[in-house]
Amino acid sequence: MGSSKAVKNLVIVESPAKAETISKYLGQDYVVKASYGHVRDLPKTKLGVDIKNNFKPQYLTTSNKYTSRAINEIKSLYNKNKTALFLATDEDREGEAIGWHLVEILKPVRSDTIKRIVFHEITKEAITKALKNPRVINNDLVDAQQARRVLDRLVGYELSPILWKTVRSGLSAGRVQSVALRFIVERERAIENFISAGSYRINGEFRTKKGNTLGAELNKKFTQEKDVHSFLEKCRQAQFTVEKVEKKKARKSPPPPFTTSTLQQEAARKLSYSVKRTMVVAQKLYETGKITYMRTDSVHLSDFALKEANSVICSKYGQKYAQTRQFKTKTALAQEAHEAIRPTDFKVMKAGLSRQEERLYELIWQRALASQMCDAMFDKTTATIGISTTPEKFVARGQILTFDGYLKVYIEGKDNGNSDENGAQLPPINSGDPLFRLRIVAHEKFSRPPYRFSEASLVKKLEEMGIGRPSTYAPTLSTILERGYVALEDRPGTKRKVKIIILENDEITAQDKTEVTGAEKAKLIPTSIGAVVNDFLVKHFSDIVDYQFTARIEKEFDDIAAGKKKWNTIIANFYDTFHKTVVDKRNSVTRKDTLPLRELGNDPLTGKQVSARLGPYGPYVQLGSPDGKEKPKFTSLLPGQKIETITLQEALDLFKLPRVLGKDETGKTILANIGPFGPYVKADKSFASISAEELFNITLEQALVKLEQKKSVNQNKIIKEFDEDPIKILKGRWGPYISNGEINRRIPKTIEDPARLTLQDCKELLAKPVRKRRKKAT
Repeated sequence: MGSSKAVKNLVIVESPAKAETISKYLGQDYVVKASYGHVRDLPKTKLGVDIKNNFKPQYLTTSNKYTSRAINEIKSLYNKNKTALFLATDEDREGEAIGWHLVEILKPVRSDTIKRIVFHEITKEAITKALKNPRVINNDLVDAQQARRVLDRLVGYELSPILWKTVRSGLSAGRVQSVALRFIVERERAIENFISAGSYRINGEFRTKKGNTLGAELNKKFTQEKDVHSFLEKCRQAQFTVEKVEKKKARKSPPPPFTTSTLQQEAARKLSYSVKRTMVVAQKLYETGKITYMRTDSVHLSDFALKEANSVICSKYGQKYAQTRQFKTKTALAQEAHEAIRPTDFKVMKAGLSRQEERLYELIWQRALASQMCDAMFDKTTATIGISTTPEKFVARGQILTFDGYLKVYIEGKDNGNSDENGAQLPPINSGDPLFRLRIVAHEKFSRPPYRFSEASLVKKLEEMGIGRPSTYAPTLSTILERGYVALEDRPGTKRKVKIIILENDEITAQDKTEVTGAEKAKLIPTSIGAVVNDFLVKHFSDIVDYQFTARIEKEFDDIAAGKKKWNTIIANFYDTFHKTVVDKRNSVTRKDTLPLRELGNDPLTGKQVSARLGPYGPYVQLGSPDGKEKPKFTSLLPGQKIETITLQEALDLFKLPRVLGKDETGKTILANIGPFGPYVKADKSFASISAEELFNITLEQALVKLEQKKSVNQNKIIKEFDEDPIKILKGRWGPYISNGEINRRIPKTIEDPARLTLQDCKELLAKPVRKRRKKAT
């Protein structure tokens, strides 16, 4: 597979995109090849770690066809020519390990020809500088990567079989993923156990002597409605006076440039990107030379970047906006050799080959540039308003943005909505000024439970606790979602009545209003199986899910990377205690000890016991006992229902399914039931989706409307039908297609008008092998 032409210098990177970008900057004396990621790894079907031989890993060459082909080509080029081999894989531990593994595959190697080069960005200047300053492979970084890989393999390989035995087959446990799961489960239980308390927040609206309107909030909350009425009564005849006006200057400094975790958090807030999508898009921007390396926990910027940012700020916004500053990374564990994430060229305001890339690049550009701009300046005013008939005070607060500074470019997002950096401006007022009451409103408010984790806020929590590193956040989230331990869900919220009491025109009136509370979007919610796995690990393997223990292990990996500790020793210290616990639990813990069983009560009609349980296919409720004369009945829980919280009545309602609603005019029975895709109503072979709430409340008339609407939608999908033949040409989500009721085939884009296809044309398209394209891609 090698080239017939002699190759002087062979440069190895991980991906074809990165290889293509680097090739543009190198001359004819260099050939750039991609390894397609890791070239060796531990085997998938066995432990792959020789425990008795100092935990030596037993690596296998990666078998996918892209990597295999790349390895063969690299071997051919290296062995055939007296080639210098430049390992230009990423600058982190993973990249160092990929380079080391490649050298192991190429053995015997000519040590004088192997050169390791690293760069923070894919630009001509950075690559040229790296080629002039090669180094050898850093074995400490390789060992740190090996330590993580081996430790995670030992944990997963020994813990997972216990989960198969005691919970359900196919489950897995991991060191970081299990801690992330614990955060989510504990937060969910804090929400479930939260008891909301109501109170009244009181706001006043006043008119100044110059006719301006001033809003203020009382400095006290009332918990009892009678106390609110008493306060408002006192306000009927009260005089309101500005007692004190305080003014002060305030400033707000820009946030530092992005690290991996802060980029993931801000992309979630502002762009609604998942953590995984953010990293995929950032990877593309990096590989095409638009941004610096995107896996970093450093906020450091190079001198070159500082000067370039200053130049752009001065030319675009003026000298008064520029303030060069170097941020210091808070944690000593950060990889300071890296830079923060920034554009490779600040003069380029827009970059990217897709809209997703453009939006993420713009965010990175704004944040990095803003970090080198002046503070924003505010005038803040606080006015205290006295009430002649009671000691409580109203307080009015406002601020004026006097110099926008970095806010001209960038406003940082907040986890629960963007902040208003400008704020409300108070009208001109002075101490001693009288105020005239317009209205006072007491609004009933309820304390809120803790917020559920989003992907971004979970990453923030992991980082704060020192758990995981930039390269692990996205894989950790992907794992717990793919394993079904956690679901990413929207919650519509629930309606709640609140009371509003108003004093206006010397009259006190009360009214009830309805508000929606608890609505959430894209939050991480543990599934029943996730809760069971977490409880099992917390009870039997507390060290594995202990926050401080996991953070300490991460610190030890950093010590290995710094050459302070030997990786085999760290693994041995962990494994001795861990393995003893595994052996003990393997022999002592049973499925009966682990699986949850919650007695809900007895069915009033039959007297049979009702219980909530977890089975091989998920959570379910059971009516009756195996010891009884009749076989127990089983039914799955609805989406959103949990073993821990389902009530007896909710369980009994599930046994009423399917509900027979009646018959339509043709005599077909109409049913309401739940299936693999959620609740539905059905008439013969016609289905229409309904909500979980409608499942137990929908009437025959409402169901018929739903079915008619679905029928109308289906009819609009039909492009063409054929008499006395089931074949139809239909509109689909990904374009027109042909269906005979069993096989669906997409219509080629070369066919401009699907309606002109004949029955014979459709039969020929359906006769083509269904899996032809899929086989070609494997």
